[in-house]
Amino acid sequence: MKPKTIKARLEMEDGSVYNGFSFAARQSISGEVVFNTGMMGYPESLTDPSYEGQILVLTYPLIGNYGVPELYIENKIIQNFESERIHIQGLIVSEYSANYHHWRANKSLGEWLTQNNIPALFGIDTRMLTKRLREEGTMLGRIVFHNEEVPYSDPNKTNLVSKVSVDGVVEYGNGRKKVILIDCGCKENIVRSLLKFDITVRRVPWNYDFSQESYDGVVISNGPGDPKTCQQTVETVRRLVDGNKPVFGICMGNQILALAAGADTYKLKFGHRSQNQPSIEVGTKRCYITSQNHGYAVDGRTLPDGWEPWFVNANDGTNEGIRHKNKPFMSVQFHPEATPGPTDTRLLFEDFERLLI
Repeated sequence: MKPKTIKARLEMEDGSVYNGFSFAARQSISGEVVFNTGMMGYPESLTDPSYEGQILVLTYPLIGNYGVPELYIENKIIQNFESERIHIQGLIVSEYSANYHHWRANKSLGEWLTQNNIPALFGIDTRMLTKRLREEGTMLGRIVFHNEEVPYSDPNKTNLVSKVSVDGVVEYGNGRKKVILIDCGCKENIVRSLLKFDITVRRVPWNYDFSQESYDGVVISNGPGDPKTCQQTVETVRRLVDGNKPVFGICMGNQILALAAGADTYKLKFGHRSQNQPSIEVGTKRCYITSQNHGYAVDGRTLPDGWEPWFVNANDGTNEGIRHKNKPFMSVQFHPEATPGPTDTRLLFEDFERLLI
């Protein structure tokens, strides 16, 4: 069964236009156009809060052939997805498969997107579009139906973290050690990964003050947009690095820890979004294949005394992690919890757990 061929187009702020066909909600929207070069994992990626405000281009040529699983919650933890809702503004693919085959699937990708009022287009040369984004850099775009007027909107000018963080404190597990998880747009598998140990996870909003609480360590989660919009989180972490409790940052958590330490961050030309990013551990010949989703990075040249780069990206040499030389503070730009992607670096959760006293 082929989706109905309702025409629509993707317009870019540089004036380029890509004509395609709708297979989801018929809604004109705008956002930042980014690309992901992974081969699979769209249910996890589309529910990753780090994609808030973005129009996602998938370079793999055939999307939708394994459908979408059912969302269910067990012990307050979301299963099969990385959050309760889709966070992308819109989706662009080359070829869409309305017919799906997977034992866990209960609906098509198009049906899922339509239910969540998310537009999606197929029939677009995503390789050509991605090449343009790589050459010109990430830019704003809009999906347009008919001749509707939709202004270009830059999501990075707002505090996206405040839109995706939890509203209140949520506690998971009943472990001997307590970890504060600062939710900047946390993927659910970070919670699952921590609960594999003898840990109680206390998930708190991005701007929550836990300075008077008792805990054994802190994890700073991933999240969308510019880390410099999260000054309250940076100030919280700045107080943490004056102490000695273990701190572990993931993705945006890497950038926030760097800002708290006194380093700087900047926007990448087109970001790292895929499940096959190679990261080299500094001082070794060890290279890990990692899952990544970020548009900003730490400027490793600005790290203050006492701090050192931990990982670098093998493709472009950008910073992929930092750590303190003497204190139990560390962070990585990639996703050791994966989902989607390889689990090469999940051992970092074990390293963090060993630091907890």
